[in-house]
Amino acid sequence: MARLFVAQVGSEQIAEQFGVENAPIISMPSEMTEGLEGPIVLENGGRRLLKVAQWGFPRRTREGAIRGEEPGIIGLVADLTNPMWDTLVVDPRYRCLIPLTHFANPAGEQGSKTRSWFSVRGEPLVAWAGFCRNLPDVGAVFAGMTTAANDVVMPYNDRMPVLLSKEEYARWLHGSISDVIEFQFRPSISAHRVEVTHTDDRWRSGVVPEFAAAGQMALL
Repeated sequence: MARLFVAQVGSEQIAEQFGVENAPIISMPSEMTEGLEGPIVLENGGRRLLKVAQWGFPRRTREGAIRGEEPGIIGLVADLTNPMWDTLVVDPRYRCLIPLTHFANPAGEQGSKTRSWFSVRGEPLVAWAGFCRNLPDVGAVFAGMTTAANDVVMPYNDRMPVLLSKEEYARWLHGSISDVIEFQFRPSISAHRVEVTHTDDRWRSGVVPEFAAAGQMALL
């Protein structure tokens, strides 16, 4: 999937849907791309907490270190067998829910691609299955798990977020590695439930469409 999404809701709505008590007021950018900070919901001591974390785990390579390069950022988990994730995905402590209202994919010809936004019909807020960790010298980071795209998303990208129903939140946060594998490889959300909003905004424009304007800066 493309690395762009928005969460155009406030802390109160996130708290109500995700079962968070005493949610703080937090701010976020108008759009989420890797390297920026945004809200996640995690569980600690039986309580769900709303936190701010950076999208993307640092990825250090030996070659990059030799050249003195800064670590790359990986914000999508597509291969659970990758050594980068093998100790992370098995431990429920490192699971989180990523609030999401729309995710985007580029459309059009190379050099003039525009933003097309995808959402779930009738659901103004959904949860993306994620992993998170508090890393030394970096702080809190998260990544989202992807799955094979459905028929609506496929013309734009062959991957899409693993989206969870409210009834699946607890299973994602507490389930076994078998549950994680099942979530990634089960059929993606039905195509008829996904709505597409096409825009003329260039892919790298940073322009948030009208549907996101009301909640783009502060989660209240």
